Order: sequence, then structure tokens, then C-alpha cells
Amino acid sequence: MTSDALVDALVRSSFQVVGVLTRIGAERDLSLTQLRVLGILRDRRSRMTELAAFLGLDKSTLSGLVDRAERRGLVARGKNPHDRRVVDVFLTPAGLELAEQVYDEVWRALAPMTDQLDPQDRGRLVQLLHAALNLPG
Repeated sequence: MTSDALVDALVRSSFQVVGVLTRIGAERDLSLTQLRVLGILRDRRSRMTELAAFLGLDKSTLSGLVDRAERRGLVARGKNPHDRRVVDVFLTPAGLELAEQVYDEVWRALAPMTDQLDPQDRGRLVQLLHAALNLPG
């Protein structure tokens, strides 16, 4: 496979995934960045500074994003249990429920694409993507 074919496949797959995320987010009045926040916080608390860095946002932009999500009852802020000077952001029960609903819908929307692969190929794709993205596991 040439590097052009690899880049083309990655771009085309990202377009398909972003299209699914955009549609699902729009149905819930959520931007892609808001969906990313829900996805990140689905299984963890995060320091505001870490969340801003991960999303590539400055602190004031993230604060506005978190403010809007707080008003919707999706996230809350609290003191970090290990360092009381640090502010964490985390999903509320309503935010966790929405994050799980979105995840399930994304999974169903992508199933026609992923179901074309046998289980071994799906596992290998996960391994390859983790390696390419420098993710654990």
C-alpha cells in the first residue's frame, strides 16, 4: 500500500466518523467539541488544564464550554481529591447517561462499516490504530 493510499483511507474513514458524530451531536444540540468532552469524561474526572490541553483549547474557551455544559446539567466542577487547589470537571449522572446514549448510537451507526470485518481483523485494526495514535492497549 502506498502512503497516498494510506492517507486516503485514513481521511475517508475520518470523514465517515466525523459525519456520524456531527449528525448525532446535532440531533442533541452538541458540537463536535462538546461530544469530545463527553467522550473524554465518560470514564474519568479531568483537571481543567489537562482537558484544555487535550482538546487544544485555551483556558477561557474551555471555561465557556464547561459553563454551557454545566448549565445543561451535563458536567460539574469540583476540587481535585488529591490537590484541593486544582479544579476537576466530571460528568453528572445526566451527562453520563447522555454520553452512554451517544456512544451506543455511534456504535450502531458505524456497525455497517465495522461489521464487514471479521472479529480478528477488527481486533487487528484496533491494535494498529492504537499503535498509530500512540494509545495504550
